[in-house]
Amino acid sequence: MEEEFVANQERLKPQEEKAEEDRSKVDDLRGSPMSVGNLEELIDENHAIVSSSVGPEYYVGILSFVDKDQLEPGCAILMHNKVLSVVGLLQDEVDPMVSVMKVEKTPLESYADIGGLDAQIQEIKEAVELPLTHPELYEDIGIKPPKGVILYGEPGTGKTLLAKAVANSTSATFLRVVGSELIQKYLGDGPKLVRELFRVADDLSPSIVFIDEIDAVGTKRYDAHSGGEREIQRTMLELLNQLDGFDSRGDVKVILATNRIESLDPALLRPGRIDRKIEFPLPDIKTRRRIFQIHTLRMTLADDVNLEEFVMTKDEFSGADIKAICTEAGLLALRERRMKVTHADFKKAKEKVMFKKKEGVPEGLYM
Repeated sequence: MEEEFVANQERLKPQEEKAEEDRSKVDDLRGSPMSVGNLEELIDENHAIVSSSVGPEYYVGILSFVDKDQLEPGCAILMHNKVLSVVGLLQDEVDPMVSVMKVEKTPLESYADIGGLDAQIQEIKEAVELPLTHPELYEDIGIKPPKGVILYGEPGTGKTLLAKAVANSTSATFLRVVGSELIQKYLGDGPKLVRELFRVADDLSPSIVFIDEIDAVGTKRYDAHSGGEREIQRTMLELLNQLDGFDSRGDVKVILATNRIESLDPALLRPGRIDRKIEFPLPDIKTRRRIFQIHTLRMTLADDVNLEEFVMTKDEFSGADIKAICTEAGLLALRERRMKVTHADFKKAKEKVMFKKKEGVPEGLYM
């Protein structure tokens, strides 16, 4: 009996030693600096490939007390700063940057607020809105709906406005990001942010991902001479990978917008990633008239106001220019404590807006 007890004690010794060793490691870790990384690949139960936000990829060990069942490629992990062993899993569901991108309130702009652009509205309805609201129509006819669209044209022609109107007309989650926000300070943060953006879009589906000024990260590839340029290209490659990867996600749609489509990489625009290209030209006479009507609808106009003079002018107006003229005319009347906007106010407003435009002042800063 005594011999059996001794044998059991001998068998338990390695397990006790292992537990003591793990406790010792935990004690060593307390108070040690930690770093955040990304799990790239699981090799086996005790080893993995990880990437750090400040360096390249590493082959590291996974400490025994880490819950292996929750580890999966792409998850955020906590690493020991010196040996880079995986010591924990970060449970934060959503990157704070992506949380900011989520538009909590539905945009107030609707299709009725858009002057003209009937063809563009029809195209974006077919490519984005209809697949989200009535996907069965595409199944019945036997075709796959477009994954996404790109809106391109001169500044101020209504690209962002139309994207907001689409979000207004659907119950989909609207995630809005400007291309420059995807350019991050540390190595690997840009691609990680793109992955997180599409993961959140998938979790909150049906959803619309709107990336404005995509030319900030989607320019044609060339031999990069600096770390910053290489990081921008890595971010774009991750964007291409995500556009390829959500083939089965019929309830996630992507809208890109740019003023310079000629500078974008052809790989970004190929069918299968971005299937529809919608051009936004400067408004013609009919569209100008409609935009002036929209922006003067609630204004109190004097009897001498003749909007046709501005509609028929040879000056090239964008929709944003017309909005700025109407707003500036209203401010001129307000400045003089008048309740009606006169024709002279519109003339002065037009001169000011066109002067600022020639000087290169961005839209929205005319006042």
